[in-house]
Parts: sequence; structure tokens; C-alpha cells
Amino acid sequence: MRWGVLLFPGSNDERDTIYALGEVLGYDVCPVWHDESDLGNVDAVVLPGGFSYGDYLRCGAIARFARVMEPLRRFAADGGPVLGICNGFQILCEAGLLPGALVRNRTLRFTCRRERIRVETTHTAFTALAETDLLLTIPVKHGEGCYIAADETIAEMEAQRRIVFRYADGAPNGSLHDIAGVCNETGNVVGLMPHPEHAVDPALEGADGQVLFRSAAAWLERAQRQAG
Repeated sequence: MRWGVLLFPGSNDERDTIYALGEVLGYDVCPVWHDESDLGNVDAVVLPGGFSYGDYLRCGAIARFARVMEPLRRFAADGGPVLGICNGFQILCEAGLLPGALVRNRTLRFTCRRERIRVETTHTAFTALAETDLLLTIPVKHGEGCYIAADETIAEMEAQRRIVFRYADGAPNGSLHDIAGVCNETGNVVGLMPHPEHAVDPALEGADGQVLFRSAAAWLERAQRQAG
């Protein structure tokens, strides 16, 4: 399986993501720069955390216009697995690939600690190997991680099982309904604020994040069996 990791000016978790996918999990990894017009021959894509374009205007507001976003849209429309982590989640929301928005933490402070999140649905590319209500301990580190959306949007997502993760002990950032991650209608695009790439190595106090990346491989294998 070959993963593409998108790189924007200001990304700062791309090396951790590449290490997690390549060195720990053993996948092939291909960095993809923001001005590329083609994703290359990749099977799944990660938008890593950081401060794309310095988070000017709003987090992810400039990155949504990067040249690489057009091939990403096509890739997602074709059913390709796309995972947005932290700033990557913000970019996907700004680009309209996911609903809602991420705003300043209600505490107005940067939050950096380990959090328990609960898997709400297994019908996504990144929870296919998980179980509903499974608790994962994954670090968070953000200042603009408060998830918001219109009441009717959240009601629709609840009905369609598109809320993928919730903070199990209450949202540290004030996110509505303790939402930590959401997906699109078909479940192949997922965004979350916690950092699974920082929770893949047992030597670093936990490997709960592995299930997200392993799930994408299982999702693709299942899709190939169904197509064949």
C-alpha cells in the first residue's frame, strides 16, 4: 500500500506521519508538495498537522486554494481514503470536503495532552478495523480545535453516523457534542483533531493510533474484492 502525505508551507507533522507509516507500519510513503497537480500513484492520502501557510486568515483558509487540492478532490470523489489530522482536518473543512469548522479553543489556550476518544462508527475508511465504543488514547496539540457546525448539520451527521470520534472525557477544546472527528457521506474522507501518528509506537507509551492506518488498508482490500 502506498500513502501520499501532503506537504504545505508550515506543515510540521509530516515527518512524524512519514515515520509512522513507513518505519513503524511498513507502508510505502510518498511526500506530495502543495504545488503538485497530480497525487501520483497513491492508494491513500494524509493531510498532516501543522500551520499551513502560517494559519493566516484562518487555519486552512489559504491551503484550500493550493494546486494539490484539485487532484485531492478528484481522489476523494473517486472513493480514495483521505485522512486530515489537526491542521489537515481544518483544511478539509475549509475546502468543503468535510462539514463544519474548527475555531479557537474555548479556553483560549493551546491544549497539549493525551486524550481518550471513543469510536462512534466503524463505517469509515479509518475505523473499519475498530469496534464501536472502542476507546483510544491519542495525543492532542492545538489551539483551534473547537469543532462547530449548524444544529441542523450536526443532527444530519448524527442521523447518518458521520460523527466518527468523540472525546470520552469531555472535549478539552469546547467542541460541540464532544466531537473529535467526522467523515463525509461515503466515509472515505475523515478528519480528526487528535494525532494518531503520535500513537503508533509502543515504545512511546501507546500504539492506539495504528488502527486508523491499518483500517485504510483493510477498507481498500475490501473494496478491491467487491470490485473483482
